[in-house]
Order: sequence, then structure tokens, then C-alpha cells
Amino acid sequence: MNPEGGSKTPPYVKSRDARSPCEPGEAGYVFAMASKPLTKTAIKTALGELPGWNFRREALTKTFTFGNFREALSFMVRVGFEAEEMDHHPEWTNIYSRVVIRLNTHDADGKVTAKDVALAKKIAAVSWVE
Repeated sequence: MNPEGGSKTPPYVKSRDARSPCEPGEAGYVFAMASKPLTKTAIKTALGELPGWNFRREALTKTFTFGNFREALSFMVRVGFEAEEMDHHPEWTNIYSRVVIRLNTHDADGKVTAKDVALAKKIAAVSWVE
């Protein structure tokens, strides 16, 4: 619902198919506008809620080490579903049992935004390793 009244939805709130509005947190929600970079203080605060994550070279980063390649790959597939739902995709590498994830937002000139923090929290929720 538009805070200014009426049924027109603000441009930053839309569904994945762009035909029907939805609110942040609802299934299908997509960040539709360019995101504002977070301040260093906001990033530091967010990292306090993301054990093992770091801020390096303008990105949130974390290395996950699994028992074997199959576990690493299944983790990547699960994260892929979360990323696709958010329409926000990580930069990552995989070498055998290790997955390195780097999050920043391209439409914010490669800076960290709330989208990156939200995806990092989703990644933390699906990970079974520290």
C-alpha cells in the first residue's frame, strides 16, 4: 500500500513478476531501486549479527569449509535458491570443500547495501558449518 494513499505501490516495492505489489519480507519481494550504500558504522553493526563474516575490499566476505565437495555444492545450490528469490546474487568461488562468498551490490557502485546484509543473514541461516 502506498503511504501517500491509494493503491499505487512505491517503485521500490514490487513482486518478482512485476504485476502485483507485495511488501518487504513477503515471498516474491524484490528490491527494485538502486540501493543506498551502508555506512561503515552500519556495516560494523551488521557484522555483529553475522559470525564469521568480514568486511574486505568493499564487500562482505566469508569462507565456508565443508566435509567434502558434495556438501559444498549442496550448500551453493541452497544459497542459489535464496539469492534467486531475492534477485541478488553472490560472487563466489568453490574449490573442493571450500566456498568463498563475497557480497556487494553492483547498482550501488560495488558497495555494501542492506541487500547484502539480508542475503548474508539468509546464507547464515542455511549453513550448517561456521
